[in-house]
Amino acid sequence: QVQLVESGGGLVQAGGSLRLSCSASGSIFKIKAMGWYRQAPGKQREFVAAITNGGSTTYADSVKGQFSISRDNAKNTVYLQMNSLKPEDTAVYYCFANPAFGSDYWGQGTQVSVSL
Repeated sequence: QVQLVESGGGLVQAGGSLRLSCSASGSIFKIKAMGWYRQAPGKQREFVAAITNGGSTTYADSVKGQFSISRDNAKNTVYLQMNSLKPEDTAVYYCFANPAFGSDYWGQGTQVSVSL
């Protein structure tokens, strides 16, 4: 089993920044990639960003140049740096981890709210 715990969400003004953290524990040797999805009110959950064990990154077109994903292997932690935040970025952000096989693991989600 893998456990994922997110932190760093909150309320910020438009143009501000937040850094989300996702710490993994348990059978972390199973993890091949980690990343983030988000779900805004009234919308489906959408992919945001991912990073592989080799360090390759992938971003949704909507956040390219605005968000940056990184990792700290020593801490088993993945980060999402969110800059120039807009009200449209308001959502619950969920951390995920892809194992070598089986179903993905998910964190509990953390709320990000951006006000004008």
